[in-house]
Amino acid sequence: MNFTPQDWSAIRLTLELASLTTLLLILFGTPVAWWLSRTTSRTKPLFVSLVAMPLVLPPSVIGFYLLVFMGPNGPLGQLMDQLGIGRLPFSFGGLLLASCIYSLPFVVQPLQNAFEAIDERMYEAAATLRASPLDRFFTVAVPLAKPGFLTAAVLGFAHTVGEFGVVLMIGGNIPDKTRVVSVQIYDYVEALEYSEAHRLAALMLVFSFIVLFLLYTLNPTKKKAPAA
Repeated sequence: MNFTPQDWSAIRLTLELASLTTLLLILFGTPVAWWLSRTTSRTKPLFVSLVAMPLVLPPSVIGFYLLVFMGPNGPLGQLMDQLGIGRLPFSFGGLLLASCIYSLPFVVQPLQNAFEAIDERMYEAAATLRASPLDRFFTVAVPLAKPGFLTAAVLGFAHTVGEFGVVLMIGGNIPDKTRVVSVQIYDYVEALEYSEAHRLAALMLVFSFIVLFLLYTLNPTKKKAPAA
């Protein structure tokens, strides 16, 4: 496939956005997932629902409220102005923040499920050896939750690569700055350049299959033992 310089720019920007989004979500989503897996607070359903909201909200709704929140009259936009920092809408920074929010459940939920699947007796055994809560997290929870980390990283990365509605609302369509692959495909279709759109769409199709294949190969579902 012969990609144009604009295509390569969109591919590079997409990979950069997906990589940074996944890294940030792993860093900040892990403590959130850990807390959700351990808390017995009555407010847990509230926070679980907030994390899962991007799964059910239309991307245009998320993009609209993020645009208002980050705009010149929004709280974050006003704070950025007071600090003398550039505005986030139609910038890579705004695109990154929006991507983190939109892909949040695809990282937090697999991590939460992995933490909840760990046998409580493992923590109790570590506690008898005088391991602190922080030690138990890094020496017990993190190693045993490795499949969850793998799933979270793959799903977070792949979901960010496939974003369209949110990135278009927040980032617009600025070449070399906010134009990602999904937006580039949209441009081609809108201009009736179907052969160019097909090249990038086929790339996305192959990428999606490879991601899922690797996910199920490296992290297979455990089979339950047959009942006696």
